Amino acid sequence: MKQIIATSDSIAACGLYCGACRKFLSGKCPGCKNNEKASWCKIRQCCISKGYHTCAECERDVRECKIYSNFISKVFALLFNSDRPACISYIRAHGEIAYAKEMSIRKCQTIKRK
Repeated sequence: MKQIIATSDSIAACGLYCGACRKFLSGKCPGCKNNEKASWCKIRQCCISKGYHTCAECERDVRECKIYSNFISKVFALLFNSDRPACISYIRAHGEIAYAKEMSIRKCQTIKRK
């Protein structure tokens, strides 16, 4: 299994940190950014179409965005106790590298809901 390394290349468009994912670390997944099989992800498609690395680059509030805050994201948040909008806020406030470092230190993919 790979070691968790802080890199902005491991940040998914939605703010998840793939660099701490078991499938990514075991080599079973290339991560959301480089995963051509993730064409089903509308958030990823939106960011690619706008030339963004993550939703943090968009001027819209992700909580108000219908692409970002959809049914699947709400189910994901419930199942994984995830606060992806907090991840995007962290990236906006501190930058991608700081976020990658923080997630590497925490050894997790997302900021947990409070």
